[in-house]
Amino acid sequence: MTDTVLHQAIGRASRRLMPMIVALYVVSFLDRTNVSFAEDALELDRGISDAAYAFGAGVFFIGYAIFEIPSNLALRRFGAKAWLARIAITWGIVSACFAFVQGETSFIVLRFLLGVTEAGLFPGIIMYLAEWFPNAHRTRMFAVFYLAQPFSQMVGSPLSGALLELGGSIDGVTGWQAMFAVEGLLAVVAGVVAIFALVNSPEDAKFLSPQEKAALREAMASEDELRSADGPSGVWAAMRNGRVWYFTVIYFCLQVAVYGVTFNLPTQVAGLTGREVGWQVGLITAVPWFVGMFACYSVGRHAVTVRRRRAWGTWLFVSTGAFVLGSAWAGANGYALVGIVCITVAVSSFLSIGPITWSYPTAFLTGAAAAAGIGLINSLGNLGGFVAPILRSWVATGTGSDALGVAALGVLPFLAAVMMWGTRRFRIRADRLLVDVRGERAAVDGGADRR
Repeated sequence: MTDTVLHQAIGRASRRLMPMIVALYVVSFLDRTNVSFAEDALELDRGISDAAYAFGAGVFFIGYAIFEIPSNLALRRFGAKAWLARIAITWGIVSACFAFVQGETSFIVLRFLLGVTEAGLFPGIIMYLAEWFPNAHRTRMFAVFYLAQPFSQMVGSPLSGALLELGGSIDGVTGWQAMFAVEGLLAVVAGVVAIFALVNSPEDAKFLSPQEKAALREAMASEDELRSADGPSGVWAAMRNGRVWYFTVIYFCLQVAVYGVTFNLPTQVAGLTGREVGWQVGLITAVPWFVGMFACYSVGRHAVTVRRRRAWGTWLFVSTGAFVLGSAWAGANGYALVGIVCITVAVSSFLSIGPITWSYPTAFLTGAAAAAGIGLINSLGNLGGFVAPILRSWVATGTGSDALGVAALGVLPFLAAVMMWGTRRFRIRADRLLVDVRGERAAVDGGADRR
């Protein structure tokens, strides 16, 4: 009976909370990547060079990294509902202000401020889900959360392209200005709605019965006890923990691939198809994200044990690297269809890795250690988003080949694949609580997977 009540509680919580969580990350990912659609227009209208664009695209992650851990600690103090809503409203205002960019300096400053205001959203949501959902169900919830990335690009790519084509149809407003203003205000609206839609903890949830609250509280308490015994205690202990740094490196490699592809995807697709960046390129750009949305959810449903997560994660990193390299080869040789297919598989692969990667640190971090550890992994890992466009631009400029610039992004995922396979040496006792979607025990033995 207890298991039945627990599953009812988890079902109610997922239906009540996940739509708002996904909506927040949809507009977040849209606002941090829509700059890729304005790259050419900003160069023509405001004289922003390729080097300044690459630095501005990446400097977002510097502001993000600096304020990530303080933001996570503030979320623990003020509650997820108020803090996540604050993040969305302030970053939406900054994003809309991109409509007033005058040159390279204002562009770079606003990109930095966008990172500052958005800092804490992603790890805050990871912490929030870890407080609501037991480890056995967490990868599936992370996968649902990660659906926001492909959905954002699937819907946002045609939207951004269409808004760009509004240029000249509104007196005194260019297409790229309309794009930044409209998509920034969407985040403000989402933040206001979040104030009413989110609930800080199961104890505050009016949509759960007393029995459901008790079942969820018991499950989370058992897991927290194991996480506390197995992981670091306190902020500074988490920041010195070797496993935290191990997953920071893995996440950094992942983000180099993610943002190296994302920030230049419209221009890469335009180069493959011979079209101008606009609505048609936006539709084609949406295809990899559409396919990736289904891949992410499918992997999240199947990677429910320690052994499966390690195997899926390893091969998906290999796939990411291989198909990024494949897209570079196709672009250099003029094979448009092959290039689109390679991009699609690469995007599907790196989207599916994220939920698996985050299932590991949330299995041994709790409390203040979770706020610091998850913040550290995400902030330093996201510096891959700073390195990626600069690395691509530097290699392309130095070699005179855009294809080699793309290929440079496909190297680090192979390192991450080796490290993901190396997680077999970790013993995380909270993995005893892993069960699959049918309620069967996971392939674990004393906290380590059976080999």
